[in-house]
Amino acid sequence: MSFVSLISLLVDDYDEAIAFFTELLDFELVEDSPAETNDGKPKRWVVVRPPNAETGILLAKADGAAQDAIVGDQMGGRVGFFLRVDHFDSTLAKLQEADAEILGEPRNEPYGKVVVFRDLYGNKWDLLG
Repeated sequence: MSFVSLISLLVDDYDEAIAFFTELLDFELVEDSPAETNDGKPKRWVVVRPPNAETGILLAKADGAAQDAIVGDQMGGRVGFFLRVDHFDSTLAKLQEADAEILGEPRNEPYGKVVVFRDLYGNKWDLLG
């Protein structure tokens, strides 16, 4: 068996990112452990994931100017993340209440209800129901 276990998402602040994913999107905090960068600087190994999912997101604090420059635009302006939820309307309402940026109106597509939103750093996500 093969599967993608983690994807990496560059963030500015670990705790801010943890709060966004766990409090707003109801992800689980799977791990938050001390670690070191390849050059020996302290960092954290922080993993969040939706409940019952196998694939998690490694929240990686940007390290240096090159990484700082792409926080929030890792996909070059395209939707790069796709979150399927059981309760589309309540998840959308929670995002709106938190003043998350919603791009356009929800629409019905053959694969379900969808709307694009930005995470706290500006990355575009499809919310799918």
